[in-house]
Amino acid sequence: MHILAVRAHDGPNIHCHRPVIELLVDLLEHVDTYTDSLPSFPDRLVAALPGLAGHHCSRGYPGGFLERLTEGTLLGHAVEHVALELLNLAGVPVTYGKTRRVGDGSVFRVVYECGCDGSRCGLAAAPLAVDVVQRVLAGELVDIGSCLQALGRARLSDLGPTTSAIAAAARRRGIPVMRLSSDSLVQLGQGHRRRLVRASLTDATSCLAADIACDKAETKDVLGRHGLPVPPGGVALSEREALALVADLGPPVVLKPVDANQGKGVALDLRTDDEVLQAFAVARQFSPRIIVERYIPGRHFRLLVIDGRLAAAAERLPATLTGDGNNTVTELIAALNSDPRRGLDHERPLTRVSMDEIVRLTLARQGLTVDSVPEAGRLVVLRPNANLSTGGTARDVTAEVHPSQAQLAVAAAAALGLDVAGVDLVAPDISVPAGEEAVIIEVNAAPGLRMHLHPCEGQPRDVAADIVDYLFPGGADGCIPVIAVTGTNGKTTVVRLIDRLLQATGLRTARATTDGIYLQGRLIAAGDMAGPASAGRLLMDPGVEAAVLETARGGIIRGGLGFDRCDVAVLTNVSADHLECDGIETMEDMAAVKCLITEVVKPAGASVLNADDPQVMAVAARARGRRILFSMVPDNLSVRRHVDAGGTAVYVRRGQVLVRDARGERSVGPVADFPLTLGGRAAHNVENVLAAVGAGVGLGLAETAMGAVLRSFQGNEDDNPGRFTLFAVGACTVVVDYGHNPSAVRAVVNTARRLGPGRLIGVLGAPGDRADAALYELGRVAGNSFHHLVIREDRDLRGRQPGETAALLRAGAQGGVMVESMDMVLDEVEAVRTAVGRAQPGDIVLVFYEHYGPVAAAVKGLARAAGGLEAAVGGPR
Repeated sequence: MHILAVRAHDGPNIHCHRPVIELLVDLLEHVDTYTDSLPSFPDRLVAALPGLAGHHCSRGYPGGFLERLTEGTLLGHAVEHVALELLNLAGVPVTYGKTRRVGDGSVFRVVYECGCDGSRCGLAAAPLAVDVVQRVLAGELVDIGSCLQALGRARLSDLGPTTSAIAAAARRRGIPVMRLSSDSLVQLGQGHRRRLVRASLTDATSCLAADIACDKAETKDVLGRHGLPVPPGGVALSEREALALVADLGPPVVLKPVDANQGKGVALDLRTDDEVLQAFAVARQFSPRIIVERYIPGRHFRLLVIDGRLAAAAERLPATLTGDGNNTVTELIAALNSDPRRGLDHERPLTRVSMDEIVRLTLARQGLTVDSVPEAGRLVVLRPNANLSTGGTARDVTAEVHPSQAQLAVAAAAALGLDVAGVDLVAPDISVPAGEEAVIIEVNAAPGLRMHLHPCEGQPRDVAADIVDYLFPGGADGCIPVIAVTGTNGKTTVVRLIDRLLQATGLRTARATTDGIYLQGRLIAAGDMAGPASAGRLLMDPGVEAAVLETARGGIIRGGLGFDRCDVAVLTNVSADHLECDGIETMEDMAAVKCLITEVVKPAGASVLNADDPQVMAVAARARGRRILFSMVPDNLSVRRHVDAGGTAVYVRRGQVLVRDARGERSVGPVADFPLTLGGRAAHNVENVLAAVGAGVGLGLAETAMGAVLRSFQGNEDDNPGRFTLFAVGACTVVVDYGHNPSAVRAVVNTARRLGPGRLIGVLGAPGDRADAALYELGRVAGNSFHHLVIREDRDLRGRQPGETAALLRAGAQGGVMVESMDMVLDEVEAVRTAVGRAQPGDIVLVFYEHYGPVAAAVKGLARAAGGLEAAVGGPR
């Protein structure tokens, strides 16, 4: 087997609405090998991974996959289930997967779920799963332990447990979650409603407060000045200073680094100078400044404060083990670490105990070494501190906390200015009023949540949800209006129209299209921005109040959606473009891809669908939210049935754009009043107007307000550049448009004919990644549309040889019934000059471009040379 590609889809995608890994694997000589032809394969595979016996597979019940193995299934299917099982063993609970052959060859597409925060772990599972299957095939030993170690390392680069818990709580609330860095920096919500978290640090956590909390000495000073109880002590820079402080305080004492965290370098209950010096040497590994303070006996508690109130409390217990009279301390620690709840660092609810100097020092004080064999029943303390990060455990005591103890914690967080704080308190009993014995020993910014989410004893507390509730009060979902637009043609124009409609409501809008990213109509990034990365970029901008997203086929297939849900989805049309690209073979395949945006519409949102397009209507049942149909066809049967059933539709009747719903029929305005439609002659732009109005209806915009915007929206370079943009060049007219498929070319040609030209001259090119038959068909359409044709070639050849695409277009055009002559001019600008040079008075030159800027500049130069002015009219496509 050979892995060809592995990629992660982090959002809704064509395979699943949840994050998945897509693996392309070539089975080579095993392409047609079924598992029933390998008598020992099922047994060996399940012996390596016993959990496979419980997989449901498509049968829908435990053992279903085992039945498939026994009856016979392809090895790609086995890879899928091995990947799922490895992820589950690594602590990523996943179940969904599917495997399909790609075409007729030996390549298979294996898709499996990877968890919302586990894409890195999911990616790491792909080569491991393939390796396991190959080793079982070869009868070799399979080391699942090493696989899980590799996945454990990969999980360390996924979100930590605190951030992951907060992200999961946000998702349960319907709040979008977006990872912003390779660390645990996460955005909750969108645009101007976004909030940022890293672990339990929030964007409301004062940097100054966090700095104070990170300095244990300064924290003590601040708390002391607020009259809060802290242990006496000071800071030592040398061993001599440390011993002097011990002399002043009297033993026992505590030593801890000033600015370390997670219990690193902390030593408690030190009673001799030798113990102090040993502890000082360890602490100096973490900080040059060492706190020496009086040891306060008692039980250790962590009180979690969120937004000025106690959210949870836990008693922290140090890592211990119980002797059995047979095993050494080292062996007993290994057994302790084998608990599946324990992992590296923070990957699991508990952390493994590391053998370090603090452990050796603690053992020595008990008369033990790592090689000692404690007698049966003897309790051995491994570390004096109770941090979970060093192997400790926790017991929930939230219900036991006395109000005065809670007030101490709340006051400590307030003194430092922390919105989320973990206050470490030593007291003999948390359930009685705070007395002199209750002392605050530390205040933590970004406290870990594991001890509250997964206590070893007591009730788990959903403190991650408490943090989310604090960040998003009142049940807010943190969302801004998101409108997604897809289809074969018309996407960019519809996005621009919707953007303008929203701007008119006073919202600060952003849009992403194939020509760039715009904020309030101002270009901030040029280029093709119709993919998921651009969508994510807009949704993380804190200045954006509404986002309108052109959502292209390629981005959907290769990266999924850049958003989890949308308020409105618009599906303009589906025609034969990009067939035989990215595994899309049929129009049905294409419609299935494009309708993804309608499947993630919010329940209270709307799917806006072209009722005149049979491919769109074929997938209409998959659309979510309120369905709004739009139609150019008088008395469209689908529209009639829809409105009769109480649905909403947008259509044209007697020259008026009308909206019909349960409240009746209302006019947006006459089509002739909307400049984009060229008085109704640009039929494709009438359709685009209907789609945009449908989106406006879905957003609750008033018809009169939409009509006013549509009357002001021009088809010129300011409002809709590159979409049926007209220029006067001498006595002829030049139309510049982005059409690059047969349906788009036909629509532009039909509009041009309605302008009453003498002749039509075309400048045509096409992307080279289209199939030969598609390029030939585009050329044939052009040959039936233009009197003269200038064939150019895109600068980006997309894998073809120079002249190859142009030759296919020419071959198709030669079969046309209208074309009288043709030129082959591969350079785009030179092709435009050639076409204009052949034009006679009254002719219209239609330029279908690759790059708008150079073409528009060339046309303007020709207009100036001819003494003409660029026209400010036109209608996009």
